[in-house]
Amino acid sequence: MKADEKDYKKYSDAIDLIQQGNDAMIDLFNEMEDDTELIGFDQNVVEQIEKAKAKFGDDAVNEKINTVVREMLSWLDLGDSDGSS
Repeated sequence: MKADEKDYKKYSDAIDLIQQGNDAMIDLFNEMEDDTELIGFDQNVVEQIEKAKAKFGDDAVNEKINTVVREMLSWLDLGDSDGSS
């Protein structure tokens, strides 16, 4: 295929952009982590949480759930192996 300098520059720039996009995708792929559930909620609990979030907002419900779980975990002897309290 024949090309003048203007066409050559456009193709060169396009190839550079494609390469940058590929590099960005590779970086994103390399930074991915497995998404594992901490808690396997039953479906009815998931539905109740969704209803509560719709009514009271994500932040309020998240705060309440964290408070309850934190309290429940305080009942367990976790041995404080990481040094935190």
